[in-house]
Amino acid sequence: MSLTIIDHPLARHVLTLLRDKATPPSVFRVLCHQVTLLLVIEATRGLGERALAIETPMERHTGSELVEPLAIVPILRAGLGMVQPIVDLFPSAAVGYIGLERDHDTAIARSYYCKLPSVDDKHVLLVDPMLATGGSAVRAIDIVMERNPRKLSLLSIVSAPEGVAAVSEKYPDLPIFTVGLDRELNARKYILPGLGDFGDRLYGT
Repeated sequence: MSLTIIDHPLARHVLTLLRDKATPPSVFRVLCHQVTLLLVIEATRGLGERALAIETPMERHTGSELVEPLAIVPILRAGLGMVQPIVDLFPSAAVGYIGLERDHDTAIARSYYCKLPSVDDKHVLLVDPMLATGGSAVRAIDIVMERNPRKLSLLSIVSAPEGVAAVSEKYPDLPIFTVGLDRELNARKYILPGLGDFGDRLYGT
């Protein structure tokens, strides 16, 4: 299992405010943006780079430039809230979409939309704020893997042990990055302590 839990005071602070049921949607969206930045910085720590010679105002200098193309793939709809912060950091990244809807009675993910860029030369960042049962994540990973990405990482703000186990069982080497590894799922497959329905809180629905 390749699980990284973001260990940073700001991450813990932001996650606490995200959990608070009194946090309004407008603030929730800002917090989502902030915590996503922390996640993606960690998830892209090993990006490929090469030397780049430039002229500073003072002298010639050899620095570096990124050479590893990225693709961002949110799981709709909640994953949309994590896209803009990543695009802000990596404006040349391609963006695709996977629509998966969890049946609230069976907790089984149903696919209703898929539009992906070419990913065979790219490091794909699959983003979904909640990794609960792992059913949606595994289905989305399956879809991306069928396109033979160069590399794939899963970014989730809050994760349940059950979801991490489900992903790791099928894809043991796939990197998972999360801010909070919570206690468990309840009988309705919601994460505890969790933060409720991320999409509803993000969009005020």
